[in-house]
Amino acid sequence: MVGVFEVGAVPFNPDGWGPLDFTTVSTPTTTTTTTLPLHAPFAPFSRSDKLGRIADFTRSFPPSNANPSNRPSAGKPGVANSADAPFDFSLDLDAFPLANPDDDSSFRLVDAKPPPRPKFGPKWRFNQHRPQLPQRRDEEVEARKREAEKERARRDRLYNLNRSNQNQPRREAAIFKSSVDIQPEWNMLDQIPFSTFSKLSFSVPEPEDLLLCGALEYYDRSFDRITPKNERRLERFKNRNFFKVTTTDDPVIRRLANEDKATVFATDTILATLMCAPRSVYSWDIVIQRVGNKLFFDKRDGSQLDLLSVHETSQEPLPEAKDDINSAYSLSVEAAYINQNFSQQVLVREGNKVSFDEPNPFANEGDEVASVAYRYRRWKLDDDMHLVARCEVQSVVELNKQKSFLTLNALNEFDPKYSGVDWRQKLETQRGAVLATELKNNANKLAKWTAQALLASADLMKLGYVSRVHPRDHFNHVILGVVGYKPRDFAAQINLNTANMWGIVKSIVDLCMKLSEGKYVLVKDPSKPQVRIYEVPADAFENDYVEEPLPEDEQVQPPTEDADGVEANGITNNVEDKEIESQT
Repeated sequence: MVGVFEVGAVPFNPDGWGPLDFTTVSTPTTTTTTTLPLHAPFAPFSRSDKLGRIADFTRSFPPSNANPSNRPSAGKPGVANSADAPFDFSLDLDAFPLANPDDDSSFRLVDAKPPPRPKFGPKWRFNQHRPQLPQRRDEEVEARKREAEKERARRDRLYNLNRSNQNQPRREAAIFKSSVDIQPEWNMLDQIPFSTFSKLSFSVPEPEDLLLCGALEYYDRSFDRITPKNERRLERFKNRNFFKVTTTDDPVIRRLANEDKATVFATDTILATLMCAPRSVYSWDIVIQRVGNKLFFDKRDGSQLDLLSVHETSQEPLPEAKDDINSAYSLSVEAAYINQNFSQQVLVREGNKVSFDEPNPFANEGDEVASVAYRYRRWKLDDDMHLVARCEVQSVVELNKQKSFLTLNALNEFDPKYSGVDWRQKLETQRGAVLATELKNNANKLAKWTAQALLASADLMKLGYVSRVHPRDHFNHVILGVVGYKPRDFAAQINLNTANMWGIVKSIVDLCMKLSEGKYVLVKDPSKPQVRIYEVPADAFENDYVEEPLPEDEQVQPPTEDADGVEANGITNNVEDKEIESQT
């Protein structure tokens, strides 16, 4: 028969929770009145006391055949089996005052703390004389944090100083504005994102030279030995004329068009702008004229293409005020003057000249013109379409008893705080780092120079490093160095693909050839990586279609004389003439 499980008597406490203050427990032998549960160790405690353990399985007890008196549970009525010994704390006098004090030796504390690390050993031996190292390391970390905080505060202060007015629009709206005002009567025909340009590819055969005009002076090789320690002052050539003539104003191109030498006509500047369009950030525009079956790519008078962008692809913001010497527009004008002066200073003075088939087609008789040669070259786009472009080279040098053409361009440093690299300190020892920084900040400009050198089939392209005498003096400059590169090698270094360049030109030409006769303008969006084609009236951009000029106080005047009475840049060139015409 199965035994019946009996539940012990549970006393009822009508006055509150828990057991009664006094409970009478009857056993077969005695009747005891106690406040504790039967055979359960209990000790009063407060909430601030730490509770001990419920069981200790780390204690070792003698085996069952040993002396029973040595076992902690021997003779205890509440512990019948040695398996219950881990739960028996009745011998702990400190925790349970009711236990037997004579059996205290059978209880052992369990210490969970790790053993102390010895003071002898390799780490202690090497560090015993330097106990302050952890503190010094913390001080270095704090010092670096303070320096970083100071640098961040300096940049914020510089950025706030560059903003002439806090209420002005943001930089994107102030600088990244359209190069031409879009009129309401213009009709947008197409919109081409730059992402489609990266997939284009087209191969063209070697071009043929139709005509060479102008005269070239020899390059002075002594400029290759210039270093920041023996810099040279940049001179001003105010008596030499520079020409930036658009396609339809070129008498040679007009003659070639009348002779049906090609279908598409452009200049190297316009073609380079199209070829490097995916790298551009600032807005630009190209005027397209479809006359019969011929296509002419032009630029407007006073166009942005006549100037050179500075810090176009940089992440560091430039000042927004147009009259600031470090604004985007002021730097573009300054870079144009620097390039023109540099291209004439690095030539052999009073030396021999190399003349070509015809003289400079834009110069009047008796004028002193800059050293430049125009190569009118023709490329075959397909069986029924040829392209003629006017390409420029600035100098010639004799290598291995052969004359080689050179293009001359100059990078300009205006303030090392914007680029983060000081040319006077880094150019001689870390020229690669300086060039990498320029490739990051002026990717579009360097790509366009390389494309122009490739179009002209120049054997060498010379890059000059020109810096201001003082960051706040934009009139006086010094040449810190000149480096030469082969155009094809440099194009591979900057990841400029020739097939992709011609693919972009071919796609735009095919798109424009589908249009009807008329005038169009291709505009790079000021805020998005895309170009748009607008149909414009026939009289657009003519003399009677001039945009409203800027106020006189907002116009950037050509450099005049500086404070020391030294004559500033007074070059009579087409860039300056067209700027003045557009402003007046």
